[in-house]
Amino acid sequence: MPPRGVGGPEAGPATGAGRVLALDVGDRTIGVAVSDALGVAAHPVETIRRTKLAVDLAKVAALVREREATEVLVGQPRMMDGSLGIQAGKVQDFVDALVPELSVPVTLWDERLSTRAAERALIQSGLTRKRRKRVVDQVAAVFFLQGYLDFRARRGA
Repeated sequence: MPPRGVGGPEAGPATGAGRVLALDVGDRTIGVAVSDALGVAAHPVETIRRTKLAVDLAKVAALVREREATEVLVGQPRMMDGSLGIQAGKVQDFVDALVPELSVPVTLWDERLSTRAAERALIQSGLTRKRRKRVVDQVAAVFFLQGYLDFRARRGA
């Protein structure tokens, strides 16, 4: 059963077209990525420094409008055994507050190992530790957004 206020991958746009805005929600930052208009490729956008919930929600809503997103994808942190931990509850609380602020569907997506994969890719690219810290969340959002886009393409959405 999907979490409150959101759907699974089947809840996205029926045509599979349109931009998807992905959020990697953490305690201090929100990594943001967006797909192209065809829903094929993911690209990093920015890292939002979290302040107050209302400010964070307003920034996300503004990005949805600016990027003309037809769906918001939020990374759901899961434990390696698939269970939900403390951070997943915090993300769910954020999603519960976000849904009423948007006119597009919000989908939760498993983000296991996305930050680790992003960190590995950034190290291999030769970025300094300081620069990696600034972009790792948005690159993690790119990783799980691309996985979602590939999933939708495989199932023929």
